[in-house]
Amino acid sequence: MSPIQSSAPLSPPSHPKPKKYLADQSLPRALFSMTWPMLFGVVALMSFQLADSVFISMLGLQELAALGFTLPIQQVLIGVQIGIGIASTALISRAIGAGKSGRAKHMGGLVVLAGCCVTFLLCAFIWLLRIPLLTALGASAELLPYTEGYWLPWLASAWLGAFLYFASSVARANGDMRLPGLMMVVTSIINILLDPLFIFTFGWGLPGAAYATIVACTLGSAIMYSRILKRHWLDFKPSKLPIGPALRDIFNTSAPAMLSQLMPGLAALLAIRLIAGFGGSAIAAWTLGSRLELFSIVIVLALTMALPPMVGRLLGSQQLDRVHSLVLVAVRFVIGLQVIIALFWLASRWLIAPALAPDADTERYLLSYMLWVPISYAALGVCMLIVSVCNALGMPMRAVWISVLRLFACYLPALWLGATLAGMSGLYIGVLLGNVAAGLLSWQFYQRGLGHLTQRQAPS
Repeated sequence: MSPIQSSAPLSPPSHPKPKKYLADQSLPRALFSMTWPMLFGVVALMSFQLADSVFISMLGLQELAALGFTLPIQQVLIGVQIGIGIASTALISRAIGAGKSGRAKHMGGLVVLAGCCVTFLLCAFIWLLRIPLLTALGASAELLPYTEGYWLPWLASAWLGAFLYFASSVARANGDMRLPGLMMVVTSIINILLDPLFIFTFGWGLPGAAYATIVACTLGSAIMYSRILKRHWLDFKPSKLPIGPALRDIFNTSAPAMLSQLMPGLAALLAIRLIAGFGGSAIAAWTLGSRLELFSIVIVLALTMALPPMVGRLLGSQQLDRVHSLVLVAVRFVIGLQVIIALFWLASRWLIAPALAPDADTERYLLSYMLWVPISYAALGVCMLIVSVCNALGMPMRAVWISVLRLFACYLPALWLGATLAGMSGLYIGVLLGNVAAGLLSWQFYQRGLGHLTQRQAPS
């Protein structure tokens, strides 16, 4: 029996093509709308960390020193946290750009579950090895009682902070920057308000700072997860997502990103060891200059959070030409902004350096720092942007290589050579040359990587 033939050939039903992401929007305007909420959030986080340090310093030198010994461990925890967050943002935004919303929300659930488990195990490992770790870091016997009472609530606050950060990564991957930015501001304000209450009024001392963070992160997490669950951005059903391949995707993206996050800490340690040879005033000036750098690149930090979700969605919808246009907008903005900031530091250094420096030698070093280093923030900002873009484009190893070459082939050798030839002024010139070389190198790496992606997506 032959099938009944219709009078007209059957054709598959036509479906309207999905709307291209950002197809009818101005790229500069879209980038601005995604960046400004993150800017307020980053500034709020900086303010809370500064306030934390100020309140703890009121307790005494031993408490402040005990806080200082958490910083290298905290860098490790933050590196792991950001690495997993980068993986979630990249993988979820690419799935959304490709029109796979189901995969995106299940991937979000898996990232949160895996990230919380990894962070918890790492915190437990640090707690069990706290005494050997503190001894290796050089903590004296009289500091151990302070760290003993502080580290357990501090590690709990670190885990809850990671829990909140993963929710923020899911929201950013789905294109919502306002909710994560608002939560960063809200949790920072709660933390600042609770710090004096817990530290001084309740008499909890140093652990009170950690308890304030625990309360702030718990409230922030409750709000964040209720919102993203209500919007159906988060789900986890093993039957809907192959666990093995998905975990492999997360690891392949997050492991290089973690490595990229941990390397600046190592480079900073090596730089401090080099600067220490010039005395305490040189270290003090370098510390003050580092604070100026942090405030100078705050908008760059916000851009590194806002740009990857946009790049990931454009990549998922195969709009590499729009990716390049978006990156060009961001790079031109960063260069122009950082040049203006550098000129401001240059013009005002005769007022700022005496106000910040505790003595004449520190003032002299800081004046030299502000003469040479700020102009290199433009190239540093480009390098930071390119690292985040490469992660979003699914090229995490390229991002790692950019970080390795920036720090260990450009930055540190230039510092050493400059210090050897011309002392601290030469070291500052080395920072300038090293950052400029790293910015140019990162741009070359990005262009080559984008060329490979374009060839891969081109029709045969």
